[in-house]
Amino acid sequence: MEKQYDILSRISERFGKMSKSHKAIASYISEHYDQAVFMTAAKLGETLGISESTVVRFAFGIGYEGYPEFQKALEDCVKGKLSSIQKMDAKYGRSSQSEVLASVITADIEKLQHTIDNLDPAAFESAVNTILEAETIYVMGLRSNEPLAEFLHFYLNMIRGGVILLKTTSVSETFEQMIRIHEKDCFIGISFPRYSMRTLKAMEFANDRNAKVIAITDSTHSPMSLYSSCNLLARSDMVSIVDSLVAPLSVINALVVALCLKCPQDVRKNLEMLEDTWNNYQVYLNDEINFIDDEPILNYSLRREQDEGNK
Repeated sequence: MEKQYDILSRISERFGKMSKSHKAIASYISEHYDQAVFMTAAKLGETLGISESTVVRFAFGIGYEGYPEFQKALEDCVKGKLSSIQKMDAKYGRSSQSEVLASVITADIEKLQHTIDNLDPAAFESAVNTILEAETIYVMGLRSNEPLAEFLHFYLNMIRGGVILLKTTSVSETFEQMIRIHEKDCFIGISFPRYSMRTLKAMEFANDRNAKVIAITDSTHSPMSLYSSCNLLARSDMVSIVDSLVAPLSVINALVVALCLKCPQDVRKNLEMLEDTWNNYQVYLNDEINFIDDEPILNYSLRREQDEGNK
């Protein structure tokens, strides 16, 4: 039997070298594989407005002997959803609730350690500098990666202006929001298995426009690395139907902290402006803790700047 999602991995790995019609098939399969599994080659071609023979050639192009073998791989992919639940039951089925809690947290700690051991410090430094120097930053993460993208967007907005969160339901809408991206901009794509074809296409578009592309993903073998000049790798796999986002979130946290340390005065100014706005418009009715005066990261960085200036 095909390894779970193996067909989707094949599609992602070959996507960059596909023709326009084959990319259309790849995108549809990646987003709608649970529907495509019931389609004949003729029906799939009709749905996409391309010929049956093109669909068959696509199956050959990603390593299958014909459409029947390709369709069998799709069936295995759909069955993979069930196998994930079975694996989780085998691992945790007889455990107490406290044992499940300890096991999941221990697994997350292992992923954090793996991330520490394998993240390239030079790539991290490059990402920080790229984000600081970019005119406009585009952030994209879909499905289970959406909370990561929103978190990063929220804090980047506090640090600097010109940050756009791409949050769409179609590739065409993504391109509409990115139409002005150029070589002085930066695109941050966040994607972990199952990889998002929409995010991959957006990264390809950004790369074609000569923008700096940063990928936050799980491996150097990730298709996201096809179009990125800087890869921040974080471990995310888990024996569960739920992806572990602990390590990716920690990498994003580290990015935010590093950016704050690079420009503490700008961050403090932005935060003070936000707090003045909240007070003027009674957004929080003055019941929020004042997080500016007691912010250790900003104060430490500002003191360091002052000390260096006094030397």
